[in-house]
Amino acid sequence: MVFNFLKGQFIDVIEWLDDSRDTLVYRFERYGNNIMMGAKLTVREGQAAVFIHEGQMADIFGPGLYELQTNNMPLMTALQHWSHGFDSPFKSEIYFVNTRRFPGLKWGTQNPIMLRDPEFGALRLRAFGSYTIRVQDPGVFMTEIVGTDGEFTEDEISGQIRNIVVQKVSQTLASSGIAALDMAANTSDLSRIVGEAIDPTLKDYGLSMPELYIENISLPPEVEKVLDQRSSMGIVGDLNKYSQFSAAQAMQTAASAGGDNAMGAGLGMGMGMGMAQTMANAMSGNNQQSGGAPSASAPPPPPPPPAATVWHVAANGQTTGPFTDSQLREMMSQGNFGRDSMVWTAGQDGWKKAGEVGGLAPIFASVPPPPPPAG
Repeated sequence: MVFNFLKGQFIDVIEWLDDSRDTLVYRFERYGNNIMMGAKLTVREGQAAVFIHEGQMADIFGPGLYELQTNNMPLMTALQHWSHGFDSPFKSEIYFVNTRRFPGLKWGTQNPIMLRDPEFGALRLRAFGSYTIRVQDPGVFMTEIVGTDGEFTEDEISGQIRNIVVQKVSQTLASSGIAALDMAANTSDLSRIVGEAIDPTLKDYGLSMPELYIENISLPPEVEKVLDQRSSMGIVGDLNKYSQFSAAQAMQTAASAGGDNAMGAGLGMGMGMGMAQTMANAMSGNNQQSGGAPSASAPPPPPPPPAATVWHVAANGQTTGPFTDSQLREMMSQGNFGRDSMVWTAGQDGWKKAGEVGGLAPIFASVPPPPPPAG
């Protein structure tokens, strides 16, 4: 602010330099409310100057440089009724109104919005975003909102505007008929509808809202969790095919694994197929209980076979395998395996001769033991 006191401390230059970035209205401080006729008024771009004379709205000046004379103050002239041709100072309050945009103001729903979703039924939603305001009519804004406040900031009006935005967003979302899953694709149209609904109310305040954005519409956490589970079921699809796919993966892992991994893979395959079968039976039962027809697809697969025992064989200081019982029989027919061969399997206490392991007894049942020593 520039104060220039001339002619007995009368203001000669009137202007406002705003460095606050959040002030909407500033009352120009002057000595004794005295303004000399012929004083220079500077109104910059993004500003308007409002004269209040004896409690009444007098004149409003847009951007420009003015010399306060009778020819550019018709309302003030009519109110004052000077008979001395404005040679004496007059008393008036001068308010500078910031008419630029105030962007980046935030809004959000403190409580969930209740609506009837076409897909999920009764549902609660939350939403948040941002908006921009500006003073469209300085005179109305001064009369309806500011009054005699000497320094009015956007914080003093943003709360009221935020309430208006939330109310209109709630009404718009609840009456839109758009499914919750499709709202993200329609935020632009919803923002426009909300902005149009707010515009008449803001005009009564002398304000406008050039921009309004709905940045996010979200479901409650518990609903999102159920939705994730539903999505997972959609990805699984046909449970019979899924169980077959799981079994094939487990068998492939068992074939490529070595050592204890083969045993673990076999057990995992059986558990996976059993769980898949249980899920398929449960889904089929639910379908029949709800009145739906039983699935006409293939009958449920038989329970998984028990995991086969595999054996490791020590030969020439090296471990080979694992081998199944059928593979050991073939090795025995080729002379590469016998009762004296050292074997080991998971759960066995160290290496033992094959003829001493009960689990291999069926292999040697059709083969006679070695002959007794001669003599």
